[in-house]
Amino acid sequence: MAKFIYKMQNILEIKEKLESQEKIAFGIANQKLAEEQEKLQDLLVRQAGYESRLKELTSGELNIRDINNCKKSIDSIKSMIRDQMVAVHTAQRNVENARIRMNEAVKERKTQENLKEKAFEEFKQELLAEESKITDELVSYTYHNNKQEDSDSE
Repeated sequence: MAKFIYKMQNILEIKEKLESQEKIAFGIANQKLAEEQEKLQDLLVRQAGYESRLKELTSGELNIRDINNCKKSIDSIKSMIRDQMVAVHTAQRNVENARIRMNEAVKERKTQENLKEKAFEEFKQELLAEESKITDELVSYTYHNNKQEDSDSE
């Protein structure tokens, strides 16, 4: 029996590898986003700590130097938070871009798989047609052979 060989199997394999790579890239981008969000969360906690410290400093005996240092720390942490928010936003864009590339790779692989399925269906139809042809030839040969034997025996 004939064996099915998909002519573009190497392309399908390449598409599968590309899809795998894009899935890995998407995972890495998600991980980076989680790290950036965690850094932002840590900065927000530090800011809350500084603001709490500032309230303590202003409620008791006033020490101007400590109050100014705490205000500078709050300003500094606010700047760091803004920078970190930009980093989080960039990481979110990277995740979205990786998701889009991954989805595109999945579509391309599925397209190749569909083409392979169609080629396999055509192969099966060709086999059926060939088997039908052979059967018809065999029936025709048998019929003609039997007819000649009948005419010879008369």
